[in-house]
Amino acid sequence: MQQDLRSFMAQVEQGNSQEVVHIYEEIKPEYEISTLMMELEKAQRYPMVVFHNVKGHQIPVVTNVLAPRQRLAQGLGVAPEDLAAEFSRRINQRFEPRVIEEAPFQENVFFGEAANLYDLPILTHFPIDAGPYITAGLVVAKDPETGVETAGYHRMQLKGKDKLGISFHSRQRLWEYFRRAEERGQSLEAAIVLGIHPNISMGSMALVPYHLGKFGAMGGLFGAPLDVARCRSIDLCVPAYAEIVIEGEVLAGVREPEGPFAEFTNYACYRSTENVFKVKGIQYRTKPYFQDITPGISSEHITIVGVQREGDVLNALNRTLPNVKNVHAPASACGLFHCYISMKKIAEGQAAQAIFTAFSVDHNLKCVIVVDEDVDVFDERQVLWAVATRLQADKGVMIIPQHMGMGVTLDPSSDEFSRSSKMGIDATKPLSGFAPTVEISPEVQAQVRRFMPNFGL
Repeated sequence: MQQDLRSFMAQVEQGNSQEVVHIYEEIKPEYEISTLMMELEKAQRYPMVVFHNVKGHQIPVVTNVLAPRQRLAQGLGVAPEDLAAEFSRRINQRFEPRVIEEAPFQENVFFGEAANLYDLPILTHFPIDAGPYITAGLVVAKDPETGVETAGYHRMQLKGKDKLGISFHSRQRLWEYFRRAEERGQSLEAAIVLGIHPNISMGSMALVPYHLGKFGAMGGLFGAPLDVARCRSIDLCVPAYAEIVIEGEVLAGVREPEGPFAEFTNYACYRSTENVFKVKGIQYRTKPYFQDITPGISSEHITIVGVQREGDVLNALNRTLPNVKNVHAPASACGLFHCYISMKKIAEGQAAQAIFTAFSVDHNLKCVIVVDEDVDVFDERQVLWAVATRLQADKGVMIIPQHMGMGVTLDPSSDEFSRSSKMGIDATKPLSGFAPTVEISPEVQAQVRRFMPNFGL
């Protein structure tokens, strides 16, 4: 399987030419691209879009690479309904990275005064944003104590030709690596990688033990070692087939205001760790693509989060419970806060076990709903139907108060200590004595499909 964005774009376009749209008319980098993408979102259209003529820039912008689910499934080479299960399987199938000597991103090299962020078409997305932001920049760094690499997405505000504001508000690995470096009085070397295959993006979201790096998980999704190449000015390796690589360091002892920014919960986030990224150099492929992710509550922003959540919860459930059918983290809950689980219940109490297992995976989960195997968790109407007809709240709802949550910056309903209540809902039927569900004959269903063309279906 090829590991670059270009081959993936060609694969998508070859499969359906309408799934990749090329725009050659001039478009402004301020607001117009993100507004257009949100208009397409309202129309439930999710094409990958290439903007070849961004005003003031020579480099085209590509967006919507990571939406919808079908596209992420295409990256893995599986059906959309199998995406979470295949992600959960492959993420445990690690392949350590392979270092190659020459990489395409090394074709154009700019260091020192020649490195200029203003040459890149960094977009301004919404009026609430503090300025232009890199939204699809995968930040790669190493633990200063163990040397284990990480890769994750963090928002980055353009502040100068060689300076970005960056926030580590997730308080996860990159935040911890920087804390360890700063405690030693050192800046943290880091690279920003743009224009990558979706499997690399999904692999960066995986929950892996702290002693393991993210590159191995990315290799698992490809079913082969991830090809990486060395940076020039810092001691790091990055995905070899990236379109653009920005080398630099997060400065120790330096903080500057950053934000606000339109986050995936569709609220403006003013809180920031206020870190500063100092650029040392920029390298990119000949005629590169600058990848952007539309922020706010866009499908691209939240779908990949939901897939990762589904895979991790499914992994946890399969370790402790039989007969789990599927897991869905819906877009209506930003792909993060709610989780629907379908299972064949063979003993009373298993739904509660599933609820507590899911909550143990991620403190950001606020609501877990368990339904029977006959309910399609990817159809929210069916889930709510099960809640409406199979639940008595005094028996099937459990509340866990004052648990660790997302934090008021992204979840305004949480308290001043970033605590959030959790709700588990057992919307499964009793094992016996429940009303039968109305069913359609599969044979007759197949027969009447011959009439569907009369209805344009």
